[in-house]
Amino acid sequence: MSTIFERLLRDELPCAKVYEDDLVFAFMDAGQVNDGHVIVATRAPRETLLDCTDDEAAALMRVARRVAIAVQAAFAPAGLTVLQANRVAGWQTVPHLHLHVLPRHAGDGVELVWPRKDPGIERLRELAARLRV
Repeated sequence: MSTIFERLLRDELPCAKVYEDDLVFAFMDAGQVNDGHVIVATRAPRETLLDCTDDEAAALMRVARRVAIAVQAAFAPAGLTVLQANRVAGWQTVPHLHLHVLPRHAGDGVELVWPRKDPGIERLRELAARLRV
């Protein structure tokens, strides 16, 4: 089954593209939170960041940076949020690897909150020991 992003790439749906290359494409989010809200997505149908290649991951961030610079110049937001979510529990709503470049303004109604925990340095070291990067 095709995602909405794959349908956009095939020109089956209207799309306001701002960038495209061999690995990624960027387009205006149809659900603009604030003017200048852009989605940067992989061309290949990768579901999450865990499924893409290193080159695709690097291309996503490289293009996100270029888009962020353009958004800053065109819309002069007070700030920018770059958000990438994976799987439903991680807030992903479209099962196709993408990130949002979201211009931000004070009082724009966008919230990102989570309950902070302070486990202490020993627990942090235990958790770090479980990772092998």
